[in-house]
Amino acid sequence: MRRIKSKDTSIEILLRKELWRRGLRYRKNPKDVFGKPDIVFKGKKLAVFADSEFWHGKYLMENKYIPKTNTEFWVNKITRNIERDKEVTHKLESEGWIVLRFWETDIRKYLFECVYTIEETLNKL
Repeated sequence: MRRIKSKDTSIEILLRKELWRRGLRYRKNPKDVFGKPDIVFKGKKLAVFADSEFWHGKYLMENKYIPKTNTEFWVNKITRNIERDKEVTHKLESEGWIVLRFWETDIRKYLFECVYTIEETLNKL
């Protein structure tokens, strides 16, 4: 558990490197933005989250993988993570932010599509 990072994960770094390569400048995990999004374009009020499937509940919602030991603890923990993600998204959107969330597998398999989505959103703002 000690090796689990809350920022600078491999998927965040992948996404950030491609954004930087394309000349897009951002802030990472700013403390003054609610929920500390992974990537933030403050001037455009765009928050980007790179969510892993396990910690943010995709596996749980799809019944793909549920830990076999200490199941009740993990289900409660991941369910709370899902609720917190919804709360953060709702709060940011109520403050006028655009929130984009990408799953880990989407970033790994479709990196350029994810970056394109971010670029298109920025161009519309």
